[in-house]
Formats: sequence, C-alpha cells, structure tokens
Amino acid sequence: MKIILTHEVSGLGAAGEVVDVKDGYARNYLIPRNFAIRWTKGGEKDVEQIRRARKIHEIATIEQANEIKAQLEGVKVRLAVRSGDAGRLFGSVTPADVASAIEAAGGPKVDKRRVELGAPIKTLGAHTTSVRLHPEVAAKVNVEVVSA
Repeated sequence: MKIILTHEVSGLGAAGEVVDVKDGYARNYLIPRNFAIRWTKGGEKDVEQIRRARKIHEIATIEQANEIKAQLEGVKVRLAVRSGDAGRLFGSVTPADVASAIEAAGGPKVDKRRVELGAPIKTLGAHTTSVRLHPEVAAKVNVEVVSA
C-alpha cells in the first residue's frame, strides 16, 4: 500500500515522504495513529504542505542538534509519579511525561514523538531514555522516577 507519512517513523522515513508498506501495517498501525495518510492523487498536494511544516519544526543542522544534545545531557530530570509499596508504578511513564519533565527541569522544549523509552518504565529508580534530535544525533537523558 502506498502511503504519505505525516510524522517521522523510525526505520521507515521522514514526514512528507511517500513509501510502500504492507497493507496491515498501514491499516492497523500507521493510519490509526495519524503517522500516515493513504496516498491519492489529491494527497500529493498535501506532501508539500507537510514538508514545509516539517522544516519549521525540525532541527536544521548537526551543529544545532549537538548544542541541544549538550543541554539535554546536562539536565537532571526528576519525575514524580504515583507508585505502590513495592516500587511499582500505577501505570507507566510515557514519552509525553518525559518531555514535560525535561522542560520543567529547565531543559529545552522537546517534542514527545522524539523521545524513545526503549522498554516501558514501570518502576521507581533511574532510567535512561533517548531523544532523537536529528537522524544522526541522539541524546541520552537520565530520568529519575520518584514516588509522589
């Protein structure tokens, strides 16, 4: 199935690209999560609009990405969440939680879609997350999850 990506998808492409994927992957994952739209002749007009919006929000150069990486790695991030007696969380920490905690700790504003947790965070303690700033630059951010 031919689709137009509306957001960057790891391992697939950047926003505004037209890619071919398996039907089930498009129908069950990409389209319901608004990561992509179906390709149509009329949709080709949307590609240019998506690319213009992406250029406004993306980090343009590797040097700029490295500056933001240095800021992120210098920030001490603490995230207070509700937890049980054994240190297990009621739910889990989401990328949006991490992005807002980075901003609250005095770090740069980070888009929640660029935060990669790896495995879900469901326990108290120190965890390492990654923030994709540029296709070639990723910052490691240490997040300390504490009980609220």
